[in-house]
Amino acid sequence: VQLQASGGGLVQPGGSLSLSCAASGHAVSTYTMGWFRQAPGKEREFVVAIRWRGSTYYKDSVKGRFSISRDNAKNTVCLQMNSLKPEDTAIYYCVADASYSGDNGDDYQYWGQGTLVTVSS
Repeated sequence: VQLQASGGGLVQPGGSLSLSCAASGHAVSTYTMGWFRQAPGKEREFVVAIRWRGSTYYKDSVKGRFSISRDNAKNTVCLQMNSLKPEDTAIYYCVADASYSGDNGDDYQYWGQGTLVTVSS
């Protein structure tokens, strides 16, 4: 199983950015897929997950601003981020697991490389 994240970059506060995670070796429709992030000098934190049945679970601070979606045909998961704030600045990591679907990063078996999101004016 391999995960390839892309889409990071520099955006102004209030702006939008879309991250993509391309999966190989498994079908995203059969795994829990999610995103974590780690800001400089801070602990890694859960952002969002989409379970294989399609239900979603968001970190409170991103609810209403971030949206996760899954494209089964392309075997990708996307994270649409709107109304970005400077505190959203972090390296974002795509994760996957065949059974776990919570917010503990240590329980996700597969991690992609990170993609850097910088929110700054």
